[in-house]
Amino acid sequence: MTQFFDQLAAVVRAKRSPLVVGLDPRADQLPHAMAPSASTPADTASAYREFCCEVVDATVGCAAAAKPQAAFFEELGPPGVVALVEVIRYCQAKNLLVILDAKRGDIGTTAEAYARGLVGRHSPWGGDALTVNPYLGDDSLAPFVSVAQERGAGLFVLVKTSNPGGKLWQDRPLEAESGVKAPLYRHVGEHVEHLSRNTRGACGYGVVGAVVGATYPQQLAELRAAMPHTWFLIPGFGAQGGSAADTAAGFDPQGLGAVVNSSRGVIFAHKRPEFAGLPWQEAVHRAAEEAAEQLRASTPAGKL
Repeated sequence: MTQFFDQLAAVVRAKRSPLVVGLDPRADQLPHAMAPSASTPADTASAYREFCCEVVDATVGCAAAAKPQAAFFEELGPPGVVALVEVIRYCQAKNLLVILDAKRGDIGTTAEAYARGLVGRHSPWGGDALTVNPYLGDDSLAPFVSVAQERGAGLFVLVKTSNPGGKLWQDRPLEAESGVKAPLYRHVGEHVEHLSRNTRGACGYGVVGAVVGATYPQQLAELRAAMPHTWFLIPGFGAQGGSAADTAAGFDPQGLGAVVNSSRGVIFAHKRPEFAGLPWQEAVHRAAEEAAEQLRASTPAGKL
């Protein structure tokens, strides 16, 4: 069975693009033509499904993966959940890898249930990879790692997130058994690297990746040096303020080892002045191509 990160490496090479398109639909941001006909959950879910599928069509040529954010669908209740699964299936019908951004984390049998339900293409939800919250400890990660190995899926564990408030806990010094103090994110990163090193596939990366934000480029470089077998998912590029150059330190010298997410800057590109007057799908296509080209120009991905 081919591991997720071996598949991802092959796609990034083939498309010469580490771009991940975040599917974060919001009713008040949709193009006018995509606005729901009514404000009911069912109508909104239908609009989200149609919008996301058209975004996929517009970006599949330069995106290595899509990253649907579960929260925007789940807030709509059952119709939103159905729409999310349909979007995932649509992505995969277009041969696009799917990172389900659900940030799950729990303990014991609950973690096992989350893992069985959410991890892997043959799970009920069907995502190829899943974002995971590690802050309940190593036993909370173990079921996800086990299922990911079994199903050839991938995980992205929150290590150093892109939001400003993340530093409240993630940057807090914590003493290791050796007596050496380091920020909490370094301790989490060391554990993730241990899991990755022990599960690495043909591309040299293990089944456990890390979420590390572009908004903290110094820490990104620090974690890349400390985590050579861990593939990074880098948020914060684009609308959150991170530049393509800010992501560069997350890549390995061959141009692999990282994918970079852009959500609002791509999917709502019809709101950007430079794309005014274009059909919204064309604006999305141009924004995605522009983002991919920026990443090629400013990171080692340009060597691919």
